[in-house]
Amino acid sequence: MLYILFIAQLMVGMGFSSIFPFLPLYVNDLGAVSSLSIELLSGLVYSGQAFTMMLTSPLWGAIADRFGRKLMVERSMFGGAIIVLLMAFARSAEDLVVIRMIQGMITGTVAAVNALVASTAPREESGYAMGMIQVGMGTGVAFGPMMGGAVADAFGYRAAFYITALLLFLSGLTVTLWVKEPGRNPDPAGLPAKAAGKSKKPGILRTWQGILRCKGIPATFTLSFLNNLCRNMLTPVVPLFIPLLMPGSTLINTFTGLVAGIASATTTLSSVYLGRLGDRVGQQRILVISLICSGILYGSQSLVTSGWHLLILQALTGIALGGLIPAISALLAKLSEPGTEGAVYGLENSIGSGARSLAPIIGSAIMYGWGPRLTFVVTGVVLLATAVFARSALPKMPVPRRA
Repeated sequence: MLYILFIAQLMVGMGFSSIFPFLPLYVNDLGAVSSLSIELLSGLVYSGQAFTMMLTSPLWGAIADRFGRKLMVERSMFGGAIIVLLMAFARSAEDLVVIRMIQGMITGTVAAVNALVASTAPREESGYAMGMIQVGMGTGVAFGPMMGGAVADAFGYRAAFYITALLLFLSGLTVTLWVKEPGRNPDPAGLPAKAAGKSKKPGILRTWQGILRCKGIPATFTLSFLNNLCRNMLTPVVPLFIPLLMPGSTLINTFTGLVAGIASATTTLSSVYLGRLGDRVGQQRILVISLICSGILYGSQSLVTSGWHLLILQALTGIALGGLIPAISALLAKLSEPGTEGAVYGLENSIGSGARSLAPIIGSAIMYGWGPRLTFVVTGVVLLATAVFARSALPKMPVPRRA
């Protein structure tokens, strides 16, 4: 099942990433019909989607624990296919913002797949399992921007949305046909799956309260928030920073896709290795080292003088970022109670979405107030501070002894 989900995530990552880096340019191409500025709408096209996802993800997660996690994966993929197709027919930047907000309410493939994997993978191998899922997503994200950039330059932005919708539909079909959700885990009291299903389950609020009482879970949620905040502050900045480094170039879209793709490729290559290494030496150690390296490399990008300098540093940053998502996901799996995976990753996705809703606005404000280079500096400083927090706030966990 893990490898089928790997393929599905690969197609999802390729589809979403083929349009994601170019949304600010698509907003500029559509134009505004209201008094809102293009700069504000470029931020809202990211933050609006993240805000609505923040509101709905916990509910989808709780529903997954009750009615099946595979069903939620299908909902996010098939629903995403329909919504993304509608984006190709947007008539203005305001239309695109509204459709993106609807997308946030319906999609959430990463959280849905994480919950399904966490409920089935052995906990001592959760880092490897989450790393494999990250590899699937990362591989798709590596190729998607390059494909989307070439399509946008050759056929226009709308063609990229048709490709994304098709890939999301195929990923949902793959899950429907070949993924079989195993029987439910026993509840924490030790009841077998069938008996547990007949027992009275706690309400959603009680479930959330129980999750937040688990030692280390609030700190890990905080780390997820800061990780998403830092990684997405630069989302609206990089596509607009590259033309400043390459004035007069006719292949801005293609190079933007190359930058996004190479960072995702190096993240993909390192995530499965660092996820497995975290199972051996401790996820906290991998997390702290990855945060420190990411902070230094992001700060260094403020000094670049050409597009190729940015490309090289983005590739190196991707290697460091490969340790963050698997480590955070594995920590949540190890620190939470069995049977609550949907609610745990629903809350985590909601917290991450809250960060993603704020990050583009913060990044855009810094860029238009003090220039794009300061955005890289602020991102690096926050990541270094996050490393200090991770070192001090996470509980000490035993490292598995392996031959």
